[in-house]
Amino acid sequence: MTENMANTVSTQDMTVVVTGASGRTGGRVARAAAAAGLTVRPASRARGFDWEDPTTWARTLRDADAAYLVFPSDVGAPAAAEAVGAIAREAVGLGVRRLVLLSARGAELAVPAEEALKSSGADWTVVRASWFMQNFSEGPLVEGLRQGELVFPGGEVREPFVDVRDIADVVVAVLTSGERYAGRTLELTGARSLTWREAVGEISEAVGTKCAYTPVPARAYGETLAGFGVPAEEVEALVEVFEDTLDGRNAHATDEVRQVLGREPRDFGEFARQAAAEGTWEV
Repeated sequence: MTENMANTVSTQDMTVVVTGASGRTGGRVARAAAAAGLTVRPASRARGFDWEDPTTWARTLRDADAAYLVFPSDVGAPAAAEAVGAIAREAVGLGVRRLVLLSARGAELAVPAEEALKSSGADWTVVRASWFMQNFSEGPLVEGLRQGELVFPGGEVREPFVDVRDIADVVVAVLTSGERYAGRTLELTGARSLTWREAVGEISEAVGTKCAYTPVPARAYGETLAGFGVPAEEVEALVEVFEDTLDGRNAHATDEVRQVLGREPRDFGEFARQAAAEGTWEV
């Protein structure tokens, strides 16, 4: 038996709890896990799971083999460390020792949540992701791109944007690879580093219509979000995240997607062309 075979878990009868299963990463993790033959147990409020209500956790976690944890709002939010630590301990107590946490690359604010996971007794893996490509195609940035101007506090720093589908594929590979990635922190990025201006330029090329990029300070962007009705606590958390990570510290790309999956990560240009073909930025 080869080392790879010995370290690979059979997916038959393996049940994985996927928190945020209707969200940007959770939905894709759920689909990738199902495609790999795992039994997926979606965890969302619609299915009776609530991060803010610990009494809902046990019935979702019980008899599962592993769990993918993505804290709502942001892993750097003030409440994240306590909640992640609590649910990890609950999972371990129920026999769910294999836990994967989605974290943010280069985010000091995310470290307490990561440490809470590590101290829980779980066989943990932390997946630190760079900025998602899909943030341009899903969520609040889409409308600006449709209207021809993206206003965002990204300055002129470079970011190796990662495709969420690659994150999902890595998570499933980690879950089905036995203990190979237990106790490890993986930093996932795309292969190329782009400024936000360059990323918008590639989107413009894919769409065939010019879109401008206007950088603004994080605080000014927060005021805009507040004007759209985003709750004050959420605005403050987002501003802290932007100020914490959008300073160029994450400009370099890593090779960990290729190391885990044995292939290159998806390219931003490929993402932009596919999203444009699907009509993502059409008015």
